[in-house]
Amino acid sequence: MARLTADIWVSAYLARLRLADIPVFVVKKGDATAGAVMVKLNTLDGNATAFQRQFDMMADRREWVTLASGPERDVDAALTKQRGYDPDLWIIEVEDRSGRTLLDEIGLSD
Repeated sequence: MARLTADIWVSAYLARLRLADIPVFVVKKGDATAGAVMVKLNTLDGNATAFQRQFDMMADRREWVTLASGPERDVDAALTKQRGYDPDLWIIEVEDRSGRTLLDEIGLSD
């Protein structure tokens, strides 16, 4: 199965969130072809969670896992640190008080 380029995946993700009336912003634009994508969920109460994709060798698939969770400033610091390691990294911020990211939906989760 061919992988989508980062910019195509991000465009599809933004469209899916906007269709669900979930505010979303591209905080940092990464490499269009191969940049990794991290998603920050801001619940607008001072807290946030950052998600990254990793490969689960046991299940033979990619999945979203939590990179950091807690006060928003701590999550932002973790994302800044990751950006220092990988300048091609995309950072997408989702704002939703209910905690919706849609990352578990078909087409976004795999």
